[in-house]
Amino acid sequence: MRRGVTGLGSRRGGDPSTGSNGALCRGCTRGITLVEVMVAVAVLSMISMIIFGAFSGMKNSKEGVQRLTDRYREGRLAMARIVRELQSAYLSLHTPIDPQLTVSQTVFVANPGSPADRLDFTSFAYRRLDRDAHESDQAEISYLGSEDPKQQGVIDLVRRVQAPIDIEPQTGGRVEVLATDIDLFKLEYLDPLTSEWVERWDTTQATMQPARLPLQVRVLLVLNGGARKSAGRSREPIRLTTTVALPIQQPLRFATQ
Repeated sequence: MRRGVTGLGSRRGGDPSTGSNGALCRGCTRGITLVEVMVAVAVLSMISMIIFGAFSGMKNSKEGVQRLTDRYREGRLAMARIVRELQSAYLSLHTPIDPQLTVSQTVFVANPGSPADRLDFTSFAYRRLDRDAHESDQAEISYLGSEDPKQQGVIDLVRRVQAPIDIEPQTGGRVEVLATDIDLFKLEYLDPLTSEWVERWDTTQATMQPARLPLQVRVLLVLNGGARKSAGRSREPIRLTTTVALPIQQPLRFATQ
């Protein structure tokens, strides 16, 4: 009786990995099917695309903010230089008795243009950069628009400077870029005699404003490439404006002839 029970237990116990008929358990040796592999790869690809899109958006946002910051900085530096040099604008009536001996001329000549006005004047704001150069703080300065030689249709705001002053105050010197890709550069001048803003000024013409400077100069600089608009891929322009007072109203005349 005891041996019969023992025999029955030995047949039912056996190896846990086998069934009652000795076959292997299907759940213990089941592998991954091709469909499961494809589903796993698809889920991993979707997660990777989401992560890549998030990092790409962050990178583009950072580059956009940096580019916008650089454009504002470029405009502010250009306006700061214009203000500093206009505040030192001057005229001088020091000329030799014989006009043929004249070697320098001070002017303040402004003409409207599109998209940039032009202004030629003399100023005390020159900074000598070359060592032992025969230069002072007096210089001819011009602001005007110039087409970018590398990008067709792009206008840059440039600054012409020459020291010392010569007989041709509207030519010569070296040209430097103040601001790239401008949309508008507009100047207006407050006439102290009429209290009106005018677009032209010429101290060399007897019918214009001979030997006198404007009371103030209003500067408007518009740069392309501002913040992106809400609709579309175009960008809003960056507008910078200021008004500069010219303290040296009367021409210099330290001696009588």
